[in-house]
Amino acid sequence: MNDVEAAARAQAAFAERFGGAPEGVWAAPGRVNVIGEHTDYNDGYVLPVALPHTTRAAVARRSDGRLAFASLQGDGDVVELAVAELAPGQPSGWAGYPAGVVDGLRDRLAGGVSVLVDTDVPVGAGLSSSAALTCSVALALRDLVAPELTREDLVDLARRSENDFVGAPTGILDQSASLLCTAGHALFLDTRAKRTEQVPLDMAAAGLELLVVDTGTSHTHADGGYGDRRRECEEAAARLGVPALRDVADVASLAALDDEVLLRRARHIVTENARVLQVVEILRGAGDPREIGPVLVAGHESLRDDFQISTVELDACVAAAVGAGAHGARMVGGGFGGSAVVLVDRDRAPAVADAVRERFDREGFAEPRTFDVVPSAGARRIA
Repeated sequence: MNDVEAAARAQAAFAERFGGAPEGVWAAPGRVNVIGEHTDYNDGYVLPVALPHTTRAAVARRSDGRLAFASLQGDGDVVELAVAELAPGQPSGWAGYPAGVVDGLRDRLAGGVSVLVDTDVPVGAGLSSSAALTCSVALALRDLVAPELTREDLVDLARRSENDFVGAPTGILDQSASLLCTAGHALFLDTRAKRTEQVPLDMAAAGLELLVVDTGTSHTHADGGYGDRRRECEEAAARLGVPALRDVADVASLAALDDEVLLRRARHIVTENARVLQVVEILRGAGDPREIGPVLVAGHESLRDDFQISTVELDACVAAAVGAGAHGARMVGGGFGGSAVVLVDRDRAPAVADAVRERFDREGFAEPRTFDVVPSAGARRIA
């Protein structure tokens, strides 16, 4: 579905739910992270691309002091409450994400707002469907009531919605990717300095495809495992006497950690930051992008063994893909389920996808969903 078709669908659905036309429709993409997992909340480096899949938000202001949220992927019910009733956990469920964005601008939205969302970003697949939701609404409200806000301001607004309102302890990776990515590029982000660089990533010109394999095992950032890893990283940094694990120079500097769990967590962050820098150098230069393949595999092994957030399905996917001729593969996202990304020659992509499906069938796993990713544009108004 292109932007014109997506906007028309959202406008029609808004009119049906709320009895009038929206003031506009905004779209924000999900993301897949080429490399740099769990480094964002450790002040480190990340390298995501935006997906062609987006969440669309049709939005209109109100004058009765109430909020209304509806989703074409939900049960059809409208979640409604007064602006004055907004509080962390109220409303609960998916509506808490856009509500958290509204809460951040509630002094400008006393009259209320109606929001209708529609999405083709797979939910629970580690592709940042939650950031696509918050960022589409954040951009809409910026355009309607806070035009002085920059996209960097919106990254913080959307992150606060997830952190403080929903209780999901994310960093700024997902929101930055959704709002700041450009077509044909990966976003190199230094999360401490908040410096960005658009790194060219033209898969088609290199004869490559970046496949995403959704294993069908769902995850959520609001569950305990993600938060546990963040706390473990913070404790490791405190024991090492540094502000964040970003400040650890190398693996040898971790020798002071006498706790095996904390050592593993810290080792992943230190080596993952190095992997991001390595991949960026390859993509900046005139080298073959295929050279990043082994770095992806090393990243998966670190997430599996040191960060301990992979699953049997994700491990099987990576093994099957590499065994069938992919240059590299790794799990992406917060972990405990979700998707893997696979770097493969275009002419080998069907065979690699078949190999993954055959492995899943032998193991008794649910059939995975596979699609290719073209580095796409960030959030934008589409109507």
